[in-house]
Amino acid sequence: QNTIYLDIKDGRVVIELLPDLAPNHVARIKELTRKGFYDGIVFHRVIEGFMAQTGDPTGTGTGGSGEKLKAEFSAEPHVRGILSMARSGHPDSADSQFFIVLEEASHLDRQYTAWGRVTSGMDFVDGIKRGHPSSGAVEDPDKIVKMQVAADVEK
Repeated sequence: QNTIYLDIKDGRVVIELLPDLAPNHVARIKELTRKGFYDGIVFHRVIEGFMAQTGDPTGTGTGGSGEKLKAEFSAEPHVRGILSMARSGHPDSADSQFFIVLEEASHLDRQYTAWGRVTSGMDFVDGIKRGHPSSGAVEDPDKIVKMQVAADVEK
């Protein structure tokens, strides 16, 4: 019930959800996942040594699902494999965009909502096409093939 499968070009990334840390964000991610919202969405911002960001249906970094979430900041450290919500300057502006931390990013701790962690397939995440070194903008970006709540997938 608290596992998500994130299928990308190189394989399946298994994500453990963290409802104890971010119950509302986990519920919203599951809801969007079940609607197929994330299927086909690109990794529009990928910065080597930092993170890979996705979840914007427009692929520009400015779009979302249209529903903002109240921040659920925690002490969970932003280390390799953590999934966290992207947001604007306002703490309660997270929507559908999220990122996977590629290397430790402690400057994000207690300022972004961590809601999941990669339990397997981080090597596939490492294969996501990188963007511009400073902006992270990706030309011809990789995409999410399919994202599913594991409990919904037939064995």
